Amino acid sequence: MYGKLKARAEELSGELVACRRDLHQFAELGWMEMRTSSLVAARLTEWGYEVITGRDVCLDEARMGLPAKEVLDEHYEWAVAHGADLRFVEKTRGGFTGVVGILHCGEGKTVAMRFDMDALPVFEKTDTAHRPRMEEFASCTDGVMHACGHDGHTTIGLGVARVLSEIREELSGTIKLIFQPAEEGVRGARSIVEHGHLDRVDYVLGSHLTASDDGKCHICPGMAGTFATTKLDAVFTGRAAHAGVAPEQGNNAMLAAATAVLNIQAIPRHGQGESRVNVGVLRAGTGRNVICDRAKLEIEVRGQTTEVNAYMEAYTRNILQASAMMHQCKLAVDVMGSSAAIECTPELVERIRQVCTDDLAIDVNEPSDMGGSEDFAYMTRHVISQGGMACFTGIQIPCAGVFHSAGFDFDERALPLGVAYYTGVVWNLLGR
Repeated sequence: MYGKLKARAEELSGELVACRRDLHQFAELGWMEMRTSSLVAARLTEWGYEVITGRDVCLDEARMGLPAKEVLDEHYEWAVAHGADLRFVEKTRGGFTGVVGILHCGEGKTVAMRFDMDALPVFEKTDTAHRPRMEEFASCTDGVMHACGHDGHTTIGLGVARVLSEIREELSGTIKLIFQPAEEGVRGARSIVEHGHLDRVDYVLGSHLTASDDGKCHICPGMAGTFATTKLDAVFTGRAAHAGVAPEQGNNAMLAAATAVLNIQAIPRHGQGESRVNVGVLRAGTGRNVICDRAKLEIEVRGQTTEVNAYMEAYTRNILQASAMMHQCKLAVDVMGSSAAIECTPELVERIRQVCTDDLAIDVNEPSDMGGSEDFAYMTRHVISQGGMACFTGIQIPCAGVFHSAGFDFDERALPLGVAYYTGVVWNLLGR
């Protein structure tokens, strides 16, 4: 069966490439994957899955970092105008863009797989040497680009869905395919977990494309080293005044923000693990002769462990509050995204390693620490806490450019490789 699955994945290569290029051309940001999710729902329905969409996927109050309502409304019209499936796109209004496809294959265990769908706020490279530009599938959405491979992730998920639907009579158990919105900024997974879609799941699998430095393709099961993280927006509100005539009548929000920036970047580090902190955005001021009455910071902290991240977040919040008090400003802090560090189950990692090497004849590399953050951690921690198992895998392939850059692209051999990997593992876990 493993050979059959691998061969079938290769047979689908042309369709997978076409799918990936379509998604790349019509890139959508987090909570705005309206066209994308409508097409995913349509394909899953065609292949016989029970399909869950809209408010039934992401718990409303657990969503983080939502765009403004007018932005979501405008993008809905864009999605309709650019080929969204009208049978499903209506339920995406308001940013409810998650999709869950369930394949019932009789009694047995439940395997869940996560595939993320969102793009990044990046202007794609215009150089004709850039393959998406040269082959005419570059993003048509100004300032939005699949610069992290999520177009590949979604495509792999659809390929997995198709192949598993073709062998459903030979499987025992339940398959859940989770197409997640808003992974960038670690905003989306929590809302899916809190809606209950990972309850009573025995195995949860996730992956990310990673860069290969030897020109070959590999599978790296058990990727770890992700940082726990919290994304914060902090708004200082002061009082405006004339900077020359009556500066003493103002409360300078810019000074509060600047005080916070300098002190946040100087937080003492923790002895139990690495940490990161960055103030990425400061917006403040209306004129050179006006005491600033509003300033906004966009901040992220990270920790090698969940505990180190909690320390960094608490210290940051204390600095923000003290800075506001120092300059007699009000402070509002909103969490725009968060995630713990990923956990993998050693027994499942080893089982997957053996499937890849012994059964699928796929090259396996030792996993390296990712270093970034991944909200798949919400899913791994939830499933493990219920007695299940989890594995996060790197699909290692040659890449052009670096992740999150304007010139990023990946070798499309990753697509059938990913389909073969997932379907082979599912067969090992649920095959009759």
